[in-house]
Amino acid sequence: MQEASINAMDPQSLEDVARNAKDRLSLWTEFIGAVGARRVAEIGVYRGLFAERVLDQSPDIETYYMIDPWRHLDDWNKPANKADDQFDRIHDEAMTRTQAHEARRTVLRGRTTEMIDEIPEASLDFAYVDGDHTLRGITLDLLNVYPRVKDGGWLGGDDFCRTIWQHGKAFEPTLVFPFAVHFAEAVGARIYALPFKQFLIEKRTGSAFEFVDWTGRYDRTDLLSHMGAAETPAAAADTGSVVRAGRSLLTKARALGGRARR
Repeated sequence: MQEASINAMDPQSLEDVARNAKDRLSLWTEFIGAVGARRVAEIGVYRGLFAERVLDQSPDIETYYMIDPWRHLDDWNKPANKADDQFDRIHDEAMTRTQAHEARRTVLRGRTTEMIDEIPEASLDFAYVDGDHTLRGITLDLLNVYPRVKDGGWLGGDDFCRTIWQHGKAFEPTLVFPFAVHFAEAVGARIYALPFKQFLIEKRTGSAFEFVDWTGRYDRTDLLSHMGAAETPAAAADTGSVVRAGRSLLTKARALGGRARR
């Protein structure tokens, strides 16, 4: 089969798609259709609602990778972390929802780091990241998935939240924002803040970093302003640890960006 080129999308057309979308699912199905994506990956499938909608409305997709552990993770402190027997039922639900598209789906049951080598490098037109969203999780997902996206392709994601305390302070913070912005800067890519807490990174040779915020909600990207003022010396120490960890991770991302542009 002849390799198909993904359609380019100018910022105005993308903005029109974003502003006309009624919800998260309509935004991405319209976008996928507009760019003519044929090879797509979803990281964090869960019950399969997103995959079902995309596959139902995107007949041009030839291969749809579905990556999810569908198992309890001892090192993941988020509300969606269920017991193994519950995850077995959730997995079965995702399979049932996408059964009509069995010939186009490729199910990869495992973490991103366990399954990513099943996807050839520079092969994806579009990847959608909806994984665990902790600092560790979004770092591993973006660093591992980005090389699998082709030049001219796109990397989007969910839960680009204005607050890091998406699930309350009993759970690990959600750090898709601002980490995705810093990641885009490290690899020299344009990133868009979209409605419904979505983000989109454009991977294109010769591009430069730019943060385009069409929501008007992301005026500050420093981590400290989203953590709130440190109330105790211990809290201040915790803040410093997070910032230092973030700097270390960004150094690795910059190295990745350098390889991608060569």
